[in-house]
Formats: sequence, C-alpha cells, structure tokens
Amino acid sequence: MSRKQDTDTDALELMTVSSKRGIGKIISAKNYVGLITMSDGTAIEILPKLYTKDKESSEVEIKRVFLDMLKFLKEIPYKTFNISSLHIEKNNIFEIFIRMFIQEIYTLVKRGLKSAYIEHQDNEYFYKGRINFSQHIKSNFAHKERFYIEYDIFSVDRTENKLIKTTLEFLRKVSSCRKNKKDLRTLLTAFETVDYSIHPDQDFTKITFDRNMKEYETILKWCSIFLKNKSFTTFKGSDVAYALLFPMERVFENYVAGQLNKVLDKSYYQIKIQDQSYHLFDDPKRFLLKPDIVVQDCNSSIVLDTKWKLLYPNQSNYGVSQADMYQVYAYNKKYSSKMIFLLYPWTTAINNITEPITYQSRDDVTVRIGFIDLININNSIRNLALEIDEMMRV
Repeated sequence: MSRKQDTDTDALELMTVSSKRGIGKIISAKNYVGLITMSDGTAIEILPKLYTKDKESSEVEIKRVFLDMLKFLKEIPYKTFNISSLHIEKNNIFEIFIRMFIQEIYTLVKRGLKSAYIEHQDNEYFYKGRINFSQHIKSNFAHKERFYIEYDIFSVDRTENKLIKTTLEFLRKVSSCRKNKKDLRTLLTAFETVDYSIHPDQDFTKITFDRNMKEYETILKWCSIFLKNKSFTTFKGSDVAYALLFPMERVFENYVAGQLNKVLDKSYYQIKIQDQSYHLFDDPKRFLLKPDIVVQDCNSSIVLDTKWKLLYPNQSNYGVSQADMYQVYAYNKKYSSKMIFLLYPWTTAINNITEPITYQSRDDVTVRIGFIDLININNSIRNLALEIDEMMRV
C-alpha cells in the first residue's frame, strides 16, 4: 500500500465531478476527508461515508466516529478531549480542531506562560552585562555616555510562545466561527509581550522538550499542523486558501490497528504495525513488504491488511482487486501466515452476506475477507479478535 503522495498536488485534483439523475452535478472526493477552504471563503467539508445497519449514518454520527478515528493517527495531538463538548453538530472539522487548540491554550495561560533567559542587545545609558565592542565603536563614537551592551533578560518572548502567538493570529484570520474568533482574540492579549515568529519553519527546529516543557508538547504539535498546513499531502493552486485533508486509507488502517491493539492479549501476542521484516526478494533485498498489521505469537502469525474501499455482492469477487490479492499472497509466503485478513468497511451493500468470504489455494494460502462496522466498532473489533485468537491457538 503506497503512502507517498505527489508533491504540489492541486487539492481540486483530489475530487471528481459526476452527474446523478434528479440531483445534478455531484462532487466526490477521492478517498480524502477533511476540509478545503477556497480563497473566496467557501468551505468544502468532506466526510467519510459510514453506515448503520439499516441506513447511512447522520452527519453528527459520522463526525463523532471520524474524530475518534483521528485519535489513532500519531500526527494528530488530541487524545483525551470530550467530543460532546465540542459542538460537532455546529462546526466543521477545521473549526473543531481550532476549538481543541483554544482549549489547550486556555489551560496553558491559566498555568502561566514559560519564560526563558533571552539574549538582549541595545544601546543603553547604563552598563550591564558585557559590551559588544564592534557595535559600541560603530554606534557611540560621538556618544561617550552610552554603552552598546548585551545581557540576558528573563522573558516570555521565547521561541515556543512566538509560534503559539503566530498560530493564534493565523487562526483568527481563517476561522469562520464567531466564538472561535472571539476566543482567539482574547488569547492573543495574553501574548501581548511576545513577538510573532518571523520564520516558523526555522523556529520549529529550535524547540527541545524537557520535563519543564511537557505542557507545550501537544500545543506545538497543533501549531505545526496549522502553520505548516500539515495534512499528509501538499497542495498548490491559487483557488485554495487552506486545506486540511487526511487519506482515509491511512486513517482506517491506524484505527483498526489501534482498536485491535486494545483488545488482544498483549501478554500472549505481539502486534506490529507496518512491519518491515521482509523484502519480496532477498538477493539483493528489494521491494520492501509493509503489511498493515501482523499479529504473532511464539509459533505463528496472522497478517491483516486494510482497504478503504466499498465491496458489492454483484461485482466480480465483490470488487476485491487482483492487485490486492497478489499483495496479500506475497505476505502469506513471507510470513508463513495461518491466514490473511483483507479488511474493508462494512456497508449496507453487504448486509445479506452471512457466510465468511474465504479464498484458498492448493499451496496453503488462505485469505479471509472481513468487514469492520465503524459505527459499532467495539463489537466488530471484539469479534475479529476472537476469530484471530481461535485461529492462532489451533
């Protein structure tokens, strides 16, 4: 499964336009979810299609599940927020992220901004610290009463606070939520004595975290996402003002892996995500294999690969691609796996499939097609874990 995206992708290239009778033109996203804000202020929110047992899920339910899925991405810094407090029915994903960031900053301001000794240079009437002789001679040839000096001052105007202030100001300009904009303006007053970051990319490289800076870690991850437009791909195009998009292949993979990791007995099983133990060829080592999830005990293994794709009973092999089967076949040969699971999101289209979909070859390769019910994730993952446990202990 490839993770590399072409650089300088136009965000609009991630969409397709089609026609539907009785509706007209429909814009569909190509496996990306998130938000695209156009330069004229138009916001396009893209949410994944999720289903309950009898119908497509509501927008609020989809947002709730999607935000829960994002918790399992390492790059997303929120883990413990109470989603019900974020008014997800009123705000798009971008504004919800801003709300999370605002809550983090309020907590930081309440505790107090961290200060540091900052080097200060100025031409003063008093002597303090040390003289910068080159600047002193240049500036004070005719001003014997002055000293061009360098000394340290204990100040909140440190790199981390500069990045936070710069992020607050950026979000104040791009947010369309009245409450968010009001809170951002309020928070900016707490950073009144802090300068803006002139070169954020350079400033991010200067940051080091120690025990005293623990409360800044999550906040600065948010700053990185907002200031670097860090959405797992880069965009070009004069029509796009801001884009925060996530590839659902990766979101789905991390969500399943994270949920499975929670329920499997880790004293008995070892779970590897994106394992890189094998190459397709060994001499020379070429074509690295990276299965999404590998579950191992001391004797055997089971490989699981996730696919963000809808399957349909009326399609050949339900829509499972031949390339995906080649891929998991190679996984089986290298890992000597008891079984390969190909996992897809559950939809109402496969509601009538009651028997397991299994493919077997004469050389002992077995592939099971499984479905993850994202709305009822706990039951779905628990059933998958029981099936894995039963096969591994045979």
